[in-house]
Amino acid sequence: MGDLSSISSNLLYAAFFIYLIATFFFAGTIRDKKNTETGLVGKVAITITIIGFLTQLGYFFTRWGAAGHAPVSNLFEFITFFGMMLVFAFIVMYFIYKINILGVIALPIALIVIAFASMFPTEISPLVPSLQSHWLYIHVTTAALGQAILSISFVAGLIFLIRQVDQTKKTKQTFWLEFVIYMVATTLAFIVLSSVFSALNYEASFEAPIEGQTVEVTYEMPAIAGPYDGELLTEDAMNPLFLSPEWMRGVDASIKFNTMIWSLLGGLVIYGLLRLLFRRRIGSVLQPLLKKANPEIIDEVGYRAVAIGFPVFTLGALIFAMIWAQEAWDRFWGWDPKEVWALITFFFYAAYLHLRLSRGWQGTKSAWLAVGGFAIIMFNLLAVNLIISGLHSYA
Repeated sequence: MGDLSSISSNLLYAAFFIYLIATFFFAGTIRDKKNTETGLVGKVAITITIIGFLTQLGYFFTRWGAAGHAPVSNLFEFITFFGMMLVFAFIVMYFIYKINILGVIALPIALIVIAFASMFPTEISPLVPSLQSHWLYIHVTTAALGQAILSISFVAGLIFLIRQVDQTKKTKQTFWLEFVIYMVATTLAFIVLSSVFSALNYEASFEAPIEGQTVEVTYEMPAIAGPYDGELLTEDAMNPLFLSPEWMRGVDASIKFNTMIWSLLGGLVIYGLLRLLFRRRIGSVLQPLLKKANPEIIDEVGYRAVAIGFPVFTLGALIFAMIWAQEAWDRFWGWDPKEVWALITFFFYAAYLHLRLSRGWQGTKSAWLAVGGFAIIMFNLLAVNLIISGLHSYA
């Protein structure tokens, strides 16, 4: 088991770096005058991507062998699997449309997702009783695949918006496009800051009253926001600038709040430095690089990703989930936060298809809907799992 676990970790690291190399090759197709599937750079890029995917598939099955169950039972495993399915969805869409520019956006997002997963505990642990079912890999893997395919619509939508939004003047569209880019910077900041403080072995302990008891709360980042009514115990640690609101009395609530503040500030620094470097909106910097992208085909990619991903997501996140809920909890539906947000995701993409097919919402409107859908997927993946307590909190 130890050997398989070590092999699986090494394969995941290898896949990450292979994807990184593939990203550079796809970026090279931007300047390639033969920017088609027949171009050598594009062929090399997709070949490297497939090698990376097969390597990560090796990670998945070796970790399965080490754990004795499908490695999708906690946030590290699920987010890693989601990243792998994102690459798989990109490969499928690539061979349908032969568009190199998709890889320039899709692979960096997959890299961010996989790097983000590494912020969570990576140890293999036994399944809790409620997860000891064959529905674990049926429901979770199908739901993740559906979300990954839907995420490709975000990739296409972002490319479409960067290419088409008028950057010569400041508008609501340029503002929201920059906000999307800032949120990507925020995610990067979280990964960088978590890695740095983890490498420094930073810890700061507080004593705080929680649910009528005095509990020790340990921060792994300097406390900008300390626990409500908490007292710092660690000497030489940074004193909090302010205390969390009274309603954040949970053991982890103030820690998550503090981490969110660090991430938002870090994202602001990264985004601000980029603005200082280029002295203009980031969208206007990226726009000339995407001029060769055909907006009509990119728009079709976004629609096709939803048309394929929506039924897969519905099957995995709703139908299979309800069958498992009946088996595990003797009810098909219970308004658990995860169930509610899966339903919200379902209705959102159902509305997307309705508006596109019945109301002609194509092009820019469709692209913005795809961006909004991805925001819902990320909220469901992160906020619902990390902040809102429910029956799925163990994930």
